[in-house]
Amino acid sequence: MTTRQQLIEEITREAQDTASLTGRDRLDPRVLQALRTVRREAFVPATAVRHAYVNAPLPIGCGQTISQPFVVALMTELLDLRSADHVLEVGTGSGYQTAVLAELADTVGSIEIIPELAARAAAVLAAEGYARVALRTGDGSLGWPERAPFDAIIVTAAARDVPPALVEQLRPGGRMVIPVGEAGGEQELRLLRKDAGGTVTSRSVLSVAFVPLTSGTREDRRRG
Repeated sequence: MTTRQQLIEEITREAQDTASLTGRDRLDPRVLQALRTVRREAFVPATAVRHAYVNAPLPIGCGQTISQPFVVALMTELLDLRSADHVLEVGTGSGYQTAVLAELADTVGSIEIIPELAARAAAVLAAEGYARVALRTGDGSLGWPERAPFDAIIVTAAARDVPPALVEQLRPGGRMVIPVGEAGGEQELRLLRKDAGGTVTSRSVLSVAFVPLTSGTREDRRRG
C-alpha cells in the first residue's frame, strides 16, 4: 500500500518534472502540510481505500472522480492562498479538495450540482472536522453571489469556456484556477488573475483531463 509520505514525495518529484510548464519547481510547504493532514482515505469509497494514496484519480460514483493528488496539489498551489482568504470551490465532489482548501484559507464555500455527492461530502467533511465549510447544492457555473467577492476560485471540472459569473465574482487581486476544454477532448488548466483595475489575464499551465462541468437543472442534464 502506498503511504501518505510516499505520495508527498511523488508529488514533489512531479512538481519538479513539470516546473517548465507550471513555473513552480517546488510546492509551498503549507500546501504539502495540508496534503499530509487531510485523510484522503476518508473521501474515497470503501472499495478504493487501499488505493487512497496512489497518485491517480479514483471513481467516487455518479460518474465523477476524486482528482489525482498531484493535480489537487498543483491547483491549490497556483491559488497562492493566504490564511485570511475567502475561497469558492466549484465542484465539491468527494470533499477532498474542499478539505485541503480549508486547511489553508479562512473561509471556504463549495458548490456541488449532484445532490447525492453533496450530501455524502457534507457528512464526511463534518466527520473529519471541517464543519465550518459552507456547502451548497446547485449550479456552480453561476457562482455564489451572496458570498462574493472571492479572493480565489477553484473549479474542479472542465468548462467549455470560463463562466462569466465566476470572473465577475472574483475580487480584484484574486486568482482562479480552472480546466477548460471539451469533455474527452483537449483540455488545459488555466490560471486567471484579476488586477486592481478589474482587468483579467489568463495563461495556460498544462494539459489535463477532467470530467465536464455540469450546469443547468437536473432535467437539463438528463436531456444533455
